[in-house]
Amino acid sequence: MTADARDLARWSETLAGIARTGMAFTESLYERERYEEVLHVAGDIKAAARAAADEVEVEREVDHFVQEWMESIGEGVPGYVTPKVAIGAIVGNENSEILLVQRKDSGIWLYPTGWADIGYSPSEVAVKEVSEETGIECDVSRLLGVVDGQRMGFSRFGMYMLLFHCTATGGELNPHPLETGDVGWFSRDELPEATAGAAWWGSMAFAAIDGEQAPATFDPVRDAIWRTDDT
Repeated sequence: MTADARDLARWSETLAGIARTGMAFTESLYERERYEEVLHVAGDIKAAARAAADEVEVEREVDHFVQEWMESIGEGVPGYVTPKVAIGAIVGNENSEILLVQRKDSGIWLYPTGWADIGYSPSEVAVKEVSEETGIECDVSRLLGVVDGQRMGFSRFGMYMLLFHCTATGGELNPHPLETGDVGWFSRDELPEATAGAAWWGSMAFAAIDGEQAPATFDPVRDAIWRTDDT
């Protein structure tokens, strides 16, 4: 998806989030009707973004987006729309290698990741995902950073990734039979060709594996949040 299409997608999801949150709290029929109109505008923008990326035809997608958004509206605080939270684990071993998993559905390689689960702390999710996806046991060392997935372009909806550095403590490589095609340890110079996003996370990951200490990173505030980079 191009930068312009990503901006359109971000704007549409933001508008939809505002409208859905408004519908969750308001008791006014008039306001609900206005918020629903905003959802249709957001659907137009999102469909245009996907069309700009040569993915779909606009006309057949708008109603689908609006219906999906409408079905997700709750009441009160449960209806307040926020980004989803994902947890990623950079796991290193004594050979300064990184643990990667191959997604069964796409064939793409990446560090272990998963959605945050209720009842677990973020670090506990990291340990759980590593064990379930790879068979490796690990300890969590520190938080490496918080990433806005939509801003980075690897998510089409609001999503924050909490990325932890972990150290392997035991276990054996054993890919999850449903989610994982393969697992393995890789050096910085021998990452699989189909490794996703290593250009932005690779140096940070191997610096942590090498024992370098640095403050957790986060996306800087943009000079003009709601304008494209070229305006």
